[in-house]
Amino acid sequence: MPSHPLPILYSFRRCPYAMRARLALAASGQPCELREVVLRAKPAELLSASPKGTVPVLVLPDRVIDQSLDIMHWALAQHDPEHWLTPDKNSTVEILPLIQQCDGPFKTNLDRYKYPDRYEDVDAIAHRTAGAEYLMDLDRRLQSNEYLFGTRPCLADMAIAPFVRQFAHVDTMWFEGQAWHALACWLNAFLASERFQRIMEKYPAWQSGTEGIRFP
Repeated sequence: MPSHPLPILYSFRRCPYAMRARLALAASGQPCELREVVLRAKPAELLSASPKGTVPVLVLPDRVIDQSLDIMHWALAQHDPEHWLTPDKNSTVEILPLIQQCDGPFKTNLDRYKYPDRYEDVDAIAHRTAGAEYLMDLDRRLQSNEYLFGTRPCLADMAIAPFVRQFAHVDTMWFEGQAWHALACWLNAFLASERFQRIMEKYPAWQSGTEGIRFP
C-alpha cells in the first residue's frame, strides 16, 4: 500500500508567523513536507489551498490550516513532549491573552515602526514607543522566571519570540540600549537555541512539480 502523504507546509523562512509554525512542528516531531515559497511569486498550489496567499499554510489530507497559532495547536495536539500547552506556572488560560496582545496591538506597532512608508501619517518612533510598552511587560514577567510562564518554555514563548526578534532587528543598537535586560537574555537564548537554528536553515524556493523538504 502507498504510504500516507505527509502534511504540506507552505512557509517563508523570515516570516515570524511561519517561524512559530515551524517551531511547533519541530517540537512535536510531526513530519511534514516543507515548501519554501517566494512571496512575490506565490505558487498556484499555495493560492489554491489558501486564496488569501499568506504563510504559513498547512495542508492536511482532510483540511487546510492557514493560521499560524492554529498550526501550533494542531502540531502540539499530535505530540507535546515538552509540555508547551501546560506551563508550570500560572494558568493555561493566561497564555492566549498574552499572545493576542502580541498578534494585535504589538504587531500593529511593529509594522508601523518597521515599515512606516507603507502607511499614511505614521510616526515610526511613536509606534516604537508603544511597542516598547509591551516589551517592558514581558521583561517584568521574565525578571522572576527564565521563561514567560515559569522555568521552561511554553506556547507563549515560542509564539511571541519571533516577533520580538523582528522588533529588535529594526534598530539593533537602540534595542540593545534599553533597560530590558531579562527580555534581552530571553531573546538571545531563543536565538542561540539549537531548535531556532534548525528551523532557520535555508532552503531553495520550492518549484511546482517537485518534492519539498522533509521537515523537521
